[in-house]
Amino acid sequence: MANNSAPRKFPLVLIKPSHYDDDGYVIQWWKAWIPSNSLAALYGLALDLVERKTFGDDIEIVLEAFDEMNTLIPFDKLLRQFRDNDNFGLVCLTGVQSNQFPRAMDIARQFRAAGVQVAVGGFHVSGCLSMLDELPPDLQEAQDMGISFFAGEAEERLEDFLRDAIAGQLQPIYNYLNDLPGLEGQVVPFLPERLLRGYDGVISSFDAGRGCPFQCSFCTIINVQGRKSRYRSADDIERIVRANYAQGVTRYFITDDNFARNKNWEALFDRMIELREKEGFGIHFLIQVDTLCHKIPGFVEKAARAGCKHAFIGLENIDPENLALAKKKQNRITEYRRMFQDWREAGVMTYAGYIIGFPVDTPETLARNMEIIKREMPVDIIEFTILTPLPGSEDHKNLHDHGIAMDADMNRYDLEHPTTDHPLMSREALQELYRRIWDVYYTDEHVETLMRRAVGYGIKPVRVWQNVLEVYGIMRFEVVHPQQGGFFRHKARTQRRSGFPIESPLVFYPKRLWQVLSTYIPWSLYAWKLHRMRMRVQKDETAKTYKDFSMMPVEDAEHEALEMFELNDAAKAMVAKAQSDAAAREARKARTAPASAAE
Repeated sequence: MANNSAPRKFPLVLIKPSHYDDDGYVIQWWKAWIPSNSLAALYGLALDLVERKTFGDDIEIVLEAFDEMNTLIPFDKLLRQFRDNDNFGLVCLTGVQSNQFPRAMDIARQFRAAGVQVAVGGFHVSGCLSMLDELPPDLQEAQDMGISFFAGEAEERLEDFLRDAIAGQLQPIYNYLNDLPGLEGQVVPFLPERLLRGYDGVISSFDAGRGCPFQCSFCTIINVQGRKSRYRSADDIERIVRANYAQGVTRYFITDDNFARNKNWEALFDRMIELREKEGFGIHFLIQVDTLCHKIPGFVEKAARAGCKHAFIGLENIDPENLALAKKKQNRITEYRRMFQDWREAGVMTYAGYIIGFPVDTPETLARNMEIIKREMPVDIIEFTILTPLPGSEDHKNLHDHGIAMDADMNRYDLEHPTTDHPLMSREALQELYRRIWDVYYTDEHVETLMRRAVGYGIKPVRVWQNVLEVYGIMRFEVVHPQQGGFFRHKARTQRRSGFPIESPLVFYPKRLWQVLSTYIPWSLYAWKLHRMRMRVQKDETAKTYKDFSMMPVEDAEHEALEMFELNDAAKAMVAKAQSDAAAREARKARTAPASAAE
């Protein structure tokens, strides 16, 4: 006899938590700038299980997803739905970074108090489990609440994990860090259009590969995703592009920590070039690369043809002494100018990450270094961060193992707050320096120089206007790092960090009105000032032939007379080694040249 009973619904709620500001309010926006690839990856995997009816006809997975960066989580509605379903279901807090873990815990408490199953994954859980011998206090507290941990990647694992959840038998820890999956042929990251509308200009994200071969001591990627290159195929990338193109998405943030070390980079670029040039797909994207990517034959040129409009480069520092401390040996100051010039000549805007707070940093050395960068390198946008011992990094493990004090509040591990002592500055001085260094780089004079350089390279200055307004503007007026930024800040009065009081409406709303006016009126005036600057540059007939020292062709990099090469003994030693290596290469060429060439 046929079973005509309706399947039992199993709500699967995916939540990407945000982060608290210093006042305990969730950082949220009308339109967030950067989509969550972790959410897209998990959503795609879960959707595949739903469509294949993996758990049979008796179970109906009801999939919902929220990115708290652009969405107020409807807690009352979700809790009511779970209650009406006898709390049968699961909440997955996905892609949780260390600075987001306190917010994730506040979210989890509400669901656990109601008896709902909760699991947490992401870099904080994976980083702690990969590098520490025992659970830190915050993870122990979560485990005591009955929260399950998922460490590693969900490809090939999600089905078994959900089967346990459906049976009500979630294990305390699912640790797959030592068995990372291959990516070729896997279900691809995907978010439906209704979720993408919450991002600036309907942008999506995907990872074309995972893993990085380098050993930077501040990095968590290498200890969570490994140092071996794992990559998707060209067919996989085409599936991602076509699925998103069908819902009007043409812009992407490719989240590979270092796309240049993806062993399949050329095949991926070739496929995107084919889609653009033969089928007219107007796709463009941002990638993250290292400072040696320009030395890979054809990499920069093919990136531009494939649709790369922005390249984020891990510059990190121009002082070799600091680079050595961070085990960033791949960064060679003798290559910086040529690298930035190659990207600019390809029509690609460059972003650079720059870390402050290394042990030898002082306000004076940082101010000097900024002036050198502005004068000698044609980089466009710089995003500053504070050197932070993130859980999952070698830096964090070393400090932990040696009993050196680190801030216990994970909310501060956002790369914007000092979390351990500096040998030459107080934490307060380092915090003030971080706020001030943005102003040192983004002076009006230098922003106009950036616009003139753009015109000189054949790039529209409106792109400089937009990027400076967003990257520098968000820091100057909202005091939020651009990597967690967006358009028009939301603040929910009742969604405040546990331990902070809920303010009266009579206090909160007048104060919020003043915050909005005092933020967005000055920001608008700044936008107008930059607009007038841009129009002035565009009308200047000499702008098309503009040249300054940073744009002068690099013929023999290691023999250039740069102030950057004279910073200290470490800089001089790096330049001397580059000169020695160049001489050795020339000698090898001379020895191996055909005899006829010498005649």
